Amino acid sequence: MSRTAVVLSPLFKKHDPGRGHPESPRRVTMIAKELESLRERFSDRLAFIPPEKASLEDVELVHAAEYIDLVRAVCRAGGGFLDYQDTVASPDTFEVALYAVGGTVKAVDLVMNRSFENAFAIVRPPGHHAEKFRALGFCVFNNVAVAAQYLTEKLGLSRVLVLDVDAHHGNGTQQRFYDTSRVLYISLHEDPTEFPGTGFTREIGTGEGLGYNANVCFPYGTRDHAYLRAIEEIAMPIASQYEPEFILVSAGFDGHHLDPVGNLSLSSSCIGQVFETIVELALTMCQKRLVCVLEGGYNLSTVGCLAASALARMMGIPLRAKDRAPAIKRSRDSEGEKSVEKAKKALRRFWDLG
Repeated sequence: MSRTAVVLSPLFKKHDPGRGHPESPRRVTMIAKELESLRERFSDRLAFIPPEKASLEDVELVHAAEYIDLVRAVCRAGGGFLDYQDTVASPDTFEVALYAVGGTVKAVDLVMNRSFENAFAIVRPPGHHAEKFRALGFCVFNNVAVAAQYLTEKLGLSRVLVLDVDAHHGNGTQQRFYDTSRVLYISLHEDPTEFPGTGFTREIGTGEGLGYNANVCFPYGTRDHAYLRAIEEIAMPIASQYEPEFILVSAGFDGHHLDPVGNLSLSSSCIGQVFETIVELALTMCQKRLVCVLEGGYNLSTVGCLAASALARMMGIPLRAKDRAPAIKRSRDSEGEKSVEKAKKALRRFWDLG
């Protein structure tokens, strides 16, 4: 049995938000190039799997029927803006977005039926900003949220962890699971004041979900040390106490210091270490059941290498992507450390964080 599946297809390049848009079809091209190199070297550990098209029933696990109809209508009319900001549809976007959801669900099924230990869904458009009634932040349908709801509603799991390591807060995912304990949402992200306006430390869930929503928001320019502290002292302890049956990762690579959209300042080595920690968690917590799903990452020179580095961790091979984040004022590091302490203070009444 191959260890890892990659769900990937050229059709994901057919969603085209236009020339100069950061969420370019070339993202898939650059990632596929790097992953193909891995497959050539480690064919016994890696398999490429084509996506399947999601049913509307699956999409409706998260999104309202009228919103789905709106996306379809805009695409049939030739495309256009799906929000007031920067989410642009082309004529093929509706169909491609169904395959993005379906590819993510396919990855989940491959892991749940033990065909593979884990899987990486290289899909687009991305999803974690998409809400029940609206598109936002380049996202059309919320691929990870559908997968989490599919695991709980269709496959009967009671504890699913969604770990969001994109540079931006996944407002759509938080919204969907804010009042339930069946999905634990943990997000590490840049200051969300400017965008998307959610993801502050005080947002800890409600009702049955109180304490099952954890946000660590960092000041712009935060570097490796504070980010890794949050992983080691907040995300991993909470996840371990939750004992998830399945782990989903919103795998954004826009926290890298060269990304043109994200405002964190993480090194390639840090991002690789984060994924290594996640794989170790899956090994000890949930019988290796782990699916990563592509979100952000917009520097075409780095996104392929970062995705390959993450995948290598999932495959259990020693591939390292190394660089150094640029120097910043020491006070910025101090502010990042304060963000970790602030989040720990907010979450200590629900979890043992030392």
